[in-house]
Amino acid sequence: MRVIYRSLAALFGAIVLSSVMSAAETRAGSDNPIVVAHEMVNAWNALDADAIAELFAEDGRFQSMMAEPIVGREVLREHFGTLLAGATALELQLRNVAVSGNAVFIERVDVFTYQGKTGSVPVVCVMEISDGKVQEWREYYDRAELLSEMGISEGEH
Repeated sequence: MRVIYRSLAALFGAIVLSSVMSAAETRAGSDNPIVVAHEMVNAWNALDADAIAELFAEDGRFQSMMAEPIVGREVLREHFGTLLAGATALELQLRNVAVSGNAVFIERVDVFTYQGKTGSVPVVCVMEISDGKVQEWREYYDRAELLSEMGISEGEH
């Protein structure tokens, strides 16, 4: 019975999130954190480094928690452009999304093709969004697993 309740809760959550996002998509330039997060997911799925960078504040920060933060929209644009240059497909498959104030928490599985190798990795991220822009984005994942799935050895990257 618990499995049925969990499944129904997950389905209900997906329906609510979908309806919120669908209604919100009609409002361009929204300051709503979930709308901005959804726009960011779409930009990543489109492999669009410029769109990704434009969703960050001018002094926005991105940090994979096992690395130093990357700060500034133009630095982020260059970093993401270089990263995405080797990708031919990417889908951020959302599992759970929660909003608390201006913070959006996303549990997802990233499925990708990078330099001809297809892989996937589970990720959790926290985006702090203000005035319609990502101020800070923190990512939590197993770096060794990601590099392995990408076909990269630790020393190469």
